[in-house]
Amino acid sequence: MPKAKGKSRRHKYSYNLNRKRLYRSARRRAAPRIACSHIRHAWDPSKSVAQNLAEMGLSGDPNKALPIPKKRPVSGMEAESNGQQPGKKIVLKPYVVNEMEYEASLPEKKSNTLSRDLIDYVRYMIENHGENYKEMARDEKNYYQDTPKQIKRKINVYKNFYPEEYKNFIASLKPEKMDVQ
Repeated sequence: MPKAKGKSRRHKYSYNLNRKRLYRSARRRAAPRIACSHIRHAWDPSKSVAQNLAEMGLSGDPNKALPIPKKRPVSGMEAESNGQQPGKKIVLKPYVVNEMEYEASLPEKKSNTLSRDLIDYVRYMIENHGENYKEMARDEKNYYQDTPKQIKRKINVYKNFYPEEYKNFIASLKPEKMDVQ
C-alpha cells in the first residue's frame, strides 16, 4: 500500500531554525517570579537580580554568602588598612530581612484536622462499644471492614488530634452508663 502523499513532508526537521536562540530570548523576556511579598514590593525591575538581593541584604548564592574559611592565616595589616571587612556590602533595604525574620518567628498554625465522617465514626463506636474493638469490627457501621487494630489506631488518632474533646466525650458517657445500670 503506498504512503500518503503529504505524510513524509510534514515531519521533516528544519535544520535552518536556530532553536537555542529562540529559547534564550524567551527566557530573557520572562521576569523573575517572586514568591515572598516583602521581596516583591522592594524589587527594582531596572536592576539585576544580584543587585536587588544585595540591596536587601540577601544572597542568591549561599556559597558566596557563607564562604568556607581557608586554613591559611590572614595577616593583620590587610584587615586594618581598609577599615571594613572585605566582602561586606551596604544594605539599603534592611526592612525586607527584618519583616521576613518576624514572619518566620511567628508560630505555625495547626492546619491538619480529621474529617467529619471519621470523627462521627469514632464517636459512634466508642458510644456503642466502649473499649471492645472486636465488637466494633463486627458492627454494621464498619463499612470499610476495618480490623480491630485499625479501629484502635483511628481512635488513638482522634485522641491525639482532639484531646480535650475526647475527655469531654468520655466524661459525658459515664453518667449515662450509671443511670442505665
